[in-house]
Amino acid sequence: MQILDSPNIPPANGHYSPAIKSNGMLYLSGQLPIEQGTRKIPDTIEEQTDLCLRNIELIIREAGCSKSDIVQMRLYISNIHLWDKVNERYAAFFEEHKPVRSVIPTRDLHFGCLIEVEAVAELPH
Repeated sequence: MQILDSPNIPPANGHYSPAIKSNGMLYLSGQLPIEQGTRKIPDTIEEQTDLCLRNIELIIREAGCSKSDIVQMRLYISNIHLWDKVNERYAAFFEEHKPVRSVIPTRDLHFGCLIEVEAVAELPH
């Protein structure tokens, strides 16, 4: 097992690793829509979704993966009525690639965020 930690990826905000490589897989912690540097949280669900997905892409690239290596996604959404907007941004991000996915309606997320996204990717051989 190897912890992936780099100044090029969003830092952990607590006692956890941003990502771990293990047995040919890359496991990512949940990504909140927090901009690096400014710590700003965008206002809209579309902007928050885009930022979560960009953060995931930064991490998987640092590990040598691409979006097409993502095999599983979990999306935690504080308001399920926003799902159509989230799904639209998600589809634009992944295009033809369709990893398995779970959408989990939840109550409040940290810092008032509307979405948190985690991923699992297969590492290149």
